[in-house]
Parts: sequence; C-alpha cells; structure tokens
Amino acid sequence: MAYSLVSRAAAQSQTQGQGLHSLMVAAGKLYFGTATETNNFNDAAYQAISTNKNEFGMFTPENSQKWEVTEPTQGQFVFTQADQVAQKAASNGQLLRCHTLTWHSQLPSFVSSGTWTPETLSAVLEAHIKSVMTHYAGQCYAWDVVNEALNDDGTFRESVFFTTMGPDYIPISFRAAASADPSAKLYYNDFNLETTSSKADGAVKIVQLLKDAGAKIDGVGFQAHLTVGQTPSREELAATLSRFAALGVEVAYTELDLAHASLPASDADREQQARDYVAVVGSCLDVAACVGVTVWQFTDRYSWVPNTFPGKGDACLYTSEYHKKPAYEAVLELLQGAAAAAGGSGSGGGSTGEGASSNSTRTESSASISAATAALSGAFGVMGGLACLALPVVAAFLVF
Repeated sequence: MAYSLVSRAAAQSQTQGQGLHSLMVAAGKLYFGTATETNNFNDAAYQAISTNKNEFGMFTPENSQKWEVTEPTQGQFVFTQADQVAQKAASNGQLLRCHTLTWHSQLPSFVSSGTWTPETLSAVLEAHIKSVMTHYAGQCYAWDVVNEALNDDGTFRESVFFTTMGPDYIPISFRAAASADPSAKLYYNDFNLETTSSKADGAVKIVQLLKDAGAKIDGVGFQAHLTVGQTPSREELAATLSRFAALGVEVAYTELDLAHASLPASDADREQQARDYVAVVGSCLDVAACVGVTVWQFTDRYSWVPNTFPGKGDACLYTSEYHKKPAYEAVLELLQGAAAAAGGSGSGGGSTGEGASSNSTRTESSASISAATAALSGAFGVMGGLACLALPVVAAFLVF
C-alpha cells in the first residue's frame, strides 16, 4: 500500500504540467498554498505532492511557529521544527507564510498563568514578537500577527492579553512586528469572517483601530474553515472580501477547508463540496486585492477536523489515500478557465509572481514576494545545516 501511494503521488507530481499554484499565478494571483508540518515530512507520498511547485507555491507551518513551541520557557527560544518547514520551502523555491504571534491559545503556562500588569505583559509580548520575527526576518511573505481576537458577535475575546491590556495589545503587537521585520506583510487573521456579519464588523473595527493608531496592517486573513452546504455564495464571499479591500488592505484565504457535517459523505455531498470550494476560490479570483489561497492541509490524512469535531471531516482536496476529489478537479477547472482568460498557460515551473496583473496592489505584492524569495534563499544558503489537529505526534497542538 505504501509503495502504491508513493508511486501515484510521484506520478502526479512528475506529469502534471498544470497545478493549483501555477494556474493561480497564471490567473494573476500570487500563490496557492498549503499548511504543512514536520510530522508530515517522513510521508513520501505526501512530500511528492506538497513539494510540487505547480501544485503548491506557499507553505504555512501548521503549529511550529506558535508561542508554546517557539518560547516554551520565558526567554528560551526553540525554532527547530519551524526551521525545518522554512528550509524545505526555501530549498524547493516555495514561499513561506508565517503563523502566528499573538493568540489566546497554545500559550506556554508562563504567559497564560502569569500575574501581569499592562507594562510587564507588553514587554513580554514585544520581546516574543521581536525574537521570533527577527529569527525569520526576510523569510516570510506574511505573518499572522494577531489571531482570533474576536468573538462571533464582534466583541473582543477574553484572553490574557485583552484582560490585562485591553484592545491596546493589538496595535502593540503590530508595531512590534513592523519593527522586527519591515519586509513582511502583517495580517489580522480570524475564522467565521466569511459567514458572520457581526464578526466581520468587528474585524473592520480592528483594521480601523490599527490605522487610527498609526500601526502598519497590510492584510486580513480569512481562515475559511467552512461546512459543506453552508458556505456563502461566490458573490457573497467576494462582497465580504471587497469590504476589507476598500479599507486599503490585501486579503487572502489562509486556512481553507470544507468539512462534511456527517460521514460518510454521499456522491451528492462530494459534488456540493466541489461547488463550495469553487465558490471560495472563485471569490478570490473576483477581487483584485485577494492575493491567494492556502488550504489547511491538502489531504484528509492530516486534517485537523475529525479530531476536533468528531463526526465531521473529509474536508480536504485529496483523500487520505491521495486521490484527487471532485473538489480538486472542480477547482483545477475553475483555475484553468481563469488562467486562459488572463492569457496565461499555468504550465511550467509555477514561478511565483508570473502572470500577475498590472494592478498596483498586486504589483506591490509581487515585488514583496520576489524580495522575500531572494532573502529566503540567501538566508538558507548561509544556514544550510539547519535543521487540522495533527496526528498523535502533535496531538497536543490545536490547529487554528
């Protein structure tokens, strides 16, 4: 079985002249990416697909850049796992989208259980952001600086940061991030922005809060953890993206998956999943400020959904056995049409930035990506020896 999976994946990687990323770029966008993690690296079939640059042009470390991993003890930083993800992306000519810095979850106990004043917690927060971002300076296209700061009703989530510092922790985080790596795009990232208008209202206020504070914010990330048959239409999704684009920021789908509410899924369910995936990716194509799409793992084998929501699942574009689903084929067809309309073929090496339009927002982003790629390759040339809930080896990790 293992041999057949590897053979199938390798054949797909070698023969596929067009893939999701190369077609996305040909359609004028910057990337189609996937979350990945070091526990996936020993799976040869997985690697044959994930490192195919036609298929995926961007990696996001699923867990290894989160606070409890990078700074488990105050002032002691561990980058071993995330460095492996960054090195794999760099060595394969793929981009890196970095995730995440200020988040209420997956915190080390010294943060979550500490006794803080606004001044002491601000100092610890700024030191963490500076150390992590400085380590990866020039390597990340974008950072999710603040993650999931909102409740679904648009109010601020209670967290050690909000309880201690109020909403000021958000501009403090973004200022620290801008200082640590001026070249990285800085994002606010959250879930249910696509489906819950009150939460989207709250995210608009966060963008305005940052702009009023004079803090740099470049983008808003829509996690897009969605449910089959409950996904907004392409037009509705595009309207939500456009609302944020009008604020002067870029947008992206950062953690896309579409779970079936119950399993096993029927043929009709799989066709609906395909339509929903097309709606999401299509909405990005429809909005100039949408730079790309990242799926939160491309295969059900490593999806976080079943462990977190028992009974739900099969949320990814590939099955656990690395067969392409109808959803994959539908997205591929969508992107083939978009690439043809834009005058690009989507074949060849899938180099990031090729086929981008002359739209000023997209041109600026393309230049940033090219600079990030050059810096990334140079950094790892010097450091060459660097070394979904996930599967049980990272069962302690949450996935958002």
